[in-house]
Amino acid sequence: MLPVQILKENAEEERGELARMSSFVGAIAIGDLVKSTLGPKGMDKILISGNGEHQNITVTNDGATILKSIGVDNPAAKVLVDMSMTQDSEVGDGTTSVTVLASELLKEAEQLIGLRMHPQTIIAGWRTALKIAQDALTKSAKKSGSDLREDLLKIARTTLGSKILSQHKDLFSELAVEAVLRLKSSGNLDAIQIIKKLGGSMRESYLDDGFLLEKRPGMYQPKRMEKAKILIANTPMDTDKVKVFGSRVRVESVAKVAEMEAAEKEKMKDKVNKILSHNINVFINRQLIYNYPEQLFADAKVMAIEHADFEGIERLALVLGGDVVSTFDAPESVKFGSCDLIEEVMIGEDTLLRFSGVPLGEACSVVLRGATQQILDEAERSLHDALCVLTTHIKEAKTVAGGGAAEMLMSTAVAAEAPKTAGKES
Repeated sequence: MLPVQILKENAEEERGELARMSSFVGAIAIGDLVKSTLGPKGMDKILISGNGEHQNITVTNDGATILKSIGVDNPAAKVLVDMSMTQDSEVGDGTTSVTVLASELLKEAEQLIGLRMHPQTIIAGWRTALKIAQDALTKSAKKSGSDLREDLLKIARTTLGSKILSQHKDLFSELAVEAVLRLKSSGNLDAIQIIKKLGGSMRESYLDDGFLLEKRPGMYQPKRMEKAKILIANTPMDTDKVKVFGSRVRVESVAKVAEMEAAEKEKMKDKVNKILSHNINVFINRQLIYNYPEQLFADAKVMAIEHADFEGIERLALVLGGDVVSTFDAPESVKFGSCDLIEEVMIGEDTLLRFSGVPLGEACSVVLRGATQQILDEAERSLHDALCVLTTHIKEAKTVAGGGAAEMLMSTAVAAEAPKTAGKES
């Protein structure tokens, strides 16, 4: 009887002790990689990607960022990387801690396997220990109550203590707490915009009550608009030029080309008139707005803002209380955005637009200043971690002791119950 091939061609199979050792080695290596970044004395890693002019350098001690940037082939190591990503998306912080803890557990498991203990027995013991540790931690937790703001400040300082912002943790703790308290327990971090501006020192970072957009109005258009009625769109505004791709157009004379361009311009003029029929004074488009429609908006004294990136336009729609539209035939069904004032502001050497008095009252912007792009990027990651942790605390409003006290409490509880547990699970 001929052998039956089940696996794909070139597939490799590992079994028994060899497969187990491969998993142990990969997972422990991942833990050792990020272990040196843990805690207030943790060291940063320099990550280099790309070549030549396109080389990108990242300096960070964030576990999720490090693990996301490295290529991993080992299956067990990939599980640890995915676990770190999940921690980052659910909690926002503690990505290094969960990876190091899992790695150390596997290191202990390797020794127990060497003593001929069955993996299921080890897992059963760990699950029992997990329940004991959770119960001990829950009993030690205290409600924040009227001390919510003070607890949030302490949590923010703890979170930032091991990051690049540790030298200015009092300033950034205040910024993070003020921003999160504005959310009024909604937990919607999209309402908090983080703007990075190169130059100045980190002490010059601040919280702005308005919503900032890194764009400018078109030429000869109003630079300031009060009581703005805003139409937010995602539509092409560049058909004032002939674009025929992959085809040939034969004309008898240059005059025919001019006629085609005139027809395109007339088509664009009709589109602009449809937009203006909504009785708006501000038009924000995700795509480019070319010269001719920009001129038409300027003639109508309408502020037109172009090329708001997709994330920016979605966030703007949320903050301004409007919908993103792409057709303009039914003005009565469109939900417009609004705000009290749109004006230009200077941050460093750059001009930005500030939207003040937006319907989403919790919307605000944190402006980060720093000497290099690497510092700004790491500061943004650190602040994002703090914002996520504070948002989580507002939902739960419970605190436990820091400085390793909670870990020692759980360890003591597990150690106390171990002698009372029967069998090898102890």
